[in-house]
Amino acid sequence: MLAVFDKSVAKSPEALQSPQSGSVSALKDGFLAQHFASVHPSSVTVNFGSSGLIVYSLDKQNPLLSRLFAVVDDIFCLFQGHIENVALLKQQYGLNKTANEVIIIIEAYRTLRDRGPYPADQVVRDIQGKFAFILYDSASKATFVAADPDGNVPFFWGTDSEGHLVFADDAEVVKKGCGNSFAPFPKGCFFTSSGGLSSYEHPHNELKAVPRVDSSGQVCGANFKVDAEAKKESSGIPRVGSAANWSTTY
Repeated sequence: MLAVFDKSVAKSPEALQSPQSGSVSALKDGFLAQHFASVHPSSVTVNFGSSGLIVYSLDKQNPLLSRLFAVVDDIFCLFQGHIENVALLKQQYGLNKTANEVIIIIEAYRTLRDRGPYPADQVVRDIQGKFAFILYDSASKATFVAADPDGNVPFFWGTDSEGHLVFADDAEVVKKGCGNSFAPFPKGCFFTSSGGLSSYEHPHNELKAVPRVDSSGQVCGANFKVDAEAKKESSGIPRVGSAANWSTTY
């Protein structure tokens, strides 16, 4: 799976950007989507115009960590992995028995966005299993991205030459677009358009960037670690219709 979001939709952390990275423009002329299609046949690209794109493929799929794609009410979601507590989450979100993992993620996001009875970190923490997902709400131009606490699903992110954010389960694809400005997506973390990167395992702590250095001594993006000494202010998630909507302010 691949997603590229314009910097106006998803702002990349400065620490992820490496000097002299050798990155290119991932969005221009669909460059990275075309490269992805060349190494992952039969891929399907969904273009969001100037906001970005997502690409889905079943090629080279791990049968134990299946890839799923779904669209519900302008919400697009790519999911890879396996959720262990599916039955419990279906009951929690009022879904029918045929709902699969990707539908659960979409409904969790919709519940969070529209009614928000729980903070975002709890919503992701309630998901038990091996997973990584990329969600894009085209109506509000909001992203919601997360990975499991153990990093069981290969998942990477990076920044291209124009500051656009790239997510993919293929490290070589991310390198193609981002050069040295890439890193594994942080375990146990989630990213939103307005809130940036947060740890759902340690929601009250800030994250600190630790520069990554490759075997040749060159800086390659950054790993983000929980800062045990730095606490951050917690805030509730406003419901839709209130002075602030989570999908545009969290």
